[in-house]
Amino acid sequence: MKRILLATLSVVALNATAQDKVMTKELLWQLGRVNPVGITEKGDYLIYKVGTPNMEKNKIEYKSYQVSIDGKRVKELESTDGLLKDRNLSPDGKFSLSSEDVKVNKVLGKDRYPELKDATVYVYDGLDYRHWDKDSDGSFSHVFVTNLETKEKTDLLKDEPYYSPQAPFGGEEDYIWHPSGKSVIYVSKKKSGTAYATSTNTDLYEYNLDTKQTVNLTEKNVGYDTHPTFSPNGDLSWLQMKNDGYEADKNDIIVRHKGVDINLTAGWDGTVNSFVWSKDGKKVYFNAAVDGTQQIFEVNFPGVSRIAVTVKQITKGEFDVTGFVGFSGNKLLVTRTDFNTASEVYSYDLKAKSWNKVTHVNDVAYSKIAKSKIEKKWITTTDGKKMLVYVILPPNFDPNKKYPTILYCEGGPQSALTQFYSFRWNFQLMAANGYVIVAPNRRGMPGHGVEWNEAISKDWGGQVMNDYLTAIDEVSKEKYVDTARRGAIGASYGGYSVYFLAGIHENRFKSLIAHCGVFNLESMYGTTEEVFFTNWDAGGPYWDKNNAAAQKTFAQFNPKNNVAKWNTPILIFHGGKDYRVPIGQGQEAFAAAQLQGIKSRFVFLPDENHWVLKPQNAMVWQTEFFNWLKETL
Repeated sequence: MKRILLATLSVVALNATAQDKVMTKELLWQLGRVNPVGITEKGDYLIYKVGTPNMEKNKIEYKSYQVSIDGKRVKELESTDGLLKDRNLSPDGKFSLSSEDVKVNKVLGKDRYPELKDATVYVYDGLDYRHWDKDSDGSFSHVFVTNLETKEKTDLLKDEPYYSPQAPFGGEEDYIWHPSGKSVIYVSKKKSGTAYATSTNTDLYEYNLDTKQTVNLTEKNVGYDTHPTFSPNGDLSWLQMKNDGYEADKNDIIVRHKGVDINLTAGWDGTVNSFVWSKDGKKVYFNAAVDGTQQIFEVNFPGVSRIAVTVKQITKGEFDVTGFVGFSGNKLLVTRTDFNTASEVYSYDLKAKSWNKVTHVNDVAYSKIAKSKIEKKWITTTDGKKMLVYVILPPNFDPNKKYPTILYCEGGPQSALTQFYSFRWNFQLMAANGYVIVAPNRRGMPGHGVEWNEAISKDWGGQVMNDYLTAIDEVSKEKYVDTARRGAIGASYGGYSVYFLAGIHENRFKSLIAHCGVFNLESMYGTTEEVFFTNWDAGGPYWDKNNAAAQKTFAQFNPKNNVAKWNTPILIFHGGKDYRVPIGQGQEAFAAAQLQGIKSRFVFLPDENHWVLKPQNAMVWQTEFFNWLKETL
């Protein structure tokens, strides 16, 4: 009896100890990153990879696994060859699809002047001279068809100066076989130079293997046409945005059925992330933001009949469904995250309406730490709207204590603030360091209707800034908020937000942190690579004196115009290879702070882009981030 009691007390003590432990930056960068590859043809196993950061080697190393769909039998794999259907193999098995870079334009000095072999010059005739984090050398990614018998390779873009897959993030999803095996559908924006940098007019093209001819399937639409997919019944479907130059436009599911294009989500007040067809071709499942989460929706496919198209949300919960893996019987496999948990694969039983966890990569790590408490508040904005605000509380939260509190400013600016799990902007880690996080679903975010989503364009420094200040003011009424120790942080548009708030916050904040933020809208307009983005959101170029929207943006919403009002310590991160928000933005902001005698620090990451991808750089980032907060907050 005594031994049993002692054992019980030991378990209680262990549990208490476990609850005292919290997330650390070291543990965060030991977690496995789950990447599903596919489901075996019989539907009995999931094949996936796990990436684990190797801090010493400064890279992420991957291993492959298979797990039964019930999640109970796991096996490490030396190779995944032959386990999954090859999507790049033609239906008759005679041809294969692939992509590779093709040198098209003479851009390098040594290309133009062969006798000057050591020249390091680049010569450009248009604005598409760099993209994301790479300088153009005149090469373009092209789709190829290989005859597996003769080994003959055919370039579907015929040495044209266009990309497919699309730069910078396109992959195999940008090209597929027609079910007949007689043609290939691929995605391309067939514009070059300045026209490429100022447009989002991406189309679907069909290349016929017999005639060698290419047809533009979506010529009438001037916005994005992406993610081509064939239904089980052979109908081409894809994602479409209507407006040229608007990268955050409403994304709809289009189905071409008997020559008619049917917009399945036209009447639904939201924007689609990704989709998958049901096995019988009668429904489409898609994921989308809704009220601060990402959930699964279902829409019926009526064909050309008069049956109404109906969109239904079929899952609910405090989590994000971030992507689809595929079907195993009635079970739809997806990836899922929440503020306390990195991505894992789950199955959702479409009949039983129940969830089951398939992968358990980080279960042991999470079992040893206390989790953050997440609260959702609905706050009335200055213009009378209801705004969702997430409040993330420290593990083992004590409501009688006062905590330093941080306003988190999301980027995008039209990115959804849902239950994401970031390995940099990690709320769990911030809360574990003793901070309350205030994360508003301010104007411009998907999940609250198209009107709310679109309201931020051409109004970067307007109502959205009132949304931020309302959020921090309302949450500051809670007795656990230490109003003498408040800060604001953010990246990209979130970094812009920090720079703008620095000039208008009226001493609310004691510390600021901006990562790759936009500081000077004029120099940003002249140096960013995707000019269509600044054209749409700013309203046009700063020199167009007849454009009222643009003139208002550059006069009223430019953070650099308010630097004389800055008085708050600020930490600035910026990547040297960030061409979306170029390095000069961070340099200008740092100079403005330093030359006014404001405590400031500049963390320059010369080989990082808009993100921080190398493990050791990420560890420096985290260390500098929390050291700064300790110094200033």
